Amino acid sequence: MANTAEHPRERFTDFTPYEMKKGEEYMSAEMLQHFKDLLMKWKQELMEEVDRTMHHMQEDAANYADPSDRATQEEEFSLELRTRDRERKLIKKIDKTIDRIDKDDYGFCDQCGVEIGIRRLEARPTATLCIDCKTLAEIRERQTGI
Repeated sequence: MANTAEHPRERFTDFTPYEMKKGEEYMSAEMLQHFKDLLMKWKQELMEEVDRTMHHMQEDAANYADPSDRATQEEEFSLELRTRDRERKLIKKIDKTIDRIDKDDYGFCDQCGVEIGIRRLEARPTATLCIDCKTLAEIRERQTGI
């Protein structure tokens, strides 16, 4: 399912890129641990953001007498809740990806079985398709609307 709208924190960049050692096998134990650590850190940041939102909404909730002030606050809260819902879905996707790592089923395309590639996985750690299969899926989606 292609979605051109960015998810919250979709561009996770606070990490050190993995450097393969000479002769290292793709998805070695060390490489898998790198991606698991990256995903755990990303998940932690998302969960902290959810906590901040909850505290913000509890502390800033006011019963404004002016209808436009009340509407503004409700719209702000609505936007925050939609963002948190997308983050909640992303956390579930991260959990599934961590489970794949634990089951030694990470880093290979679900459709064709080729290596997804380290740099693609660092750009999108939850990727399940190689770039070629993902591109084809997006083209099909645009053509069929499905």
